[in-house]
Amino acid sequence: MIYQISVALIAVAFAVLVFFLIRTLKSAQSSLDNVSTTLQEVQKTIDELSYEVKQTVRHANDITVDVQQKMKKIDPVMESVENLGEVLNEVTAAAKQVSTTLMAKFQTKRNHAEQTKPSESVHVTAPPATPTDRTLQSYEATYKDGAKGGGNWMKYVDVAANVWQRMRK
Repeated sequence: MIYQISVALIAVAFAVLVFFLIRTLKSAQSSLDNVSTTLQEVQKTIDELSYEVKQTVRHANDITVDVQQKMKKIDPVMESVENLGEVLNEVTAAAKQVSTTLMAKFQTKRNHAEQTKPSESVHVTAPPATPTDRTLQSYEATYKDGAKGGGNWMKYVDVAANVWQRMRK
């Protein structure tokens, strides 16, 4: 009888073990089903995102082509601006050379006039406050003894240059 009771206990223990093993396997199966569902959703999301990324890349390529075409159209304008800059540099250099030559001639005439009239007294006034006033005073000193109205054109040139500088600012 001990054998029979032992076999019955072993059978009951095996049945309890099988029962809990089945519950554990069912729980594991539901977890695996959840994981499978989640992986399917992730795959679907990745597919959608890859489509959107491909569309974005195509759009970026289209924009790049458009920008390249527009840059090619702007190239002649940029070359013209560069050429204009070079021309302006040359004009500025020529104007500088002309003004230097004119100033040298005016200084030579002034020095010659001072050497021919040493008996006249030279009066010195306080220096003017602005560069324009100083320029006008130097023109007046240079052309004071010249013909009437002969030095006025220099005043107009100076005023015009001053107006031009202010307009540029």
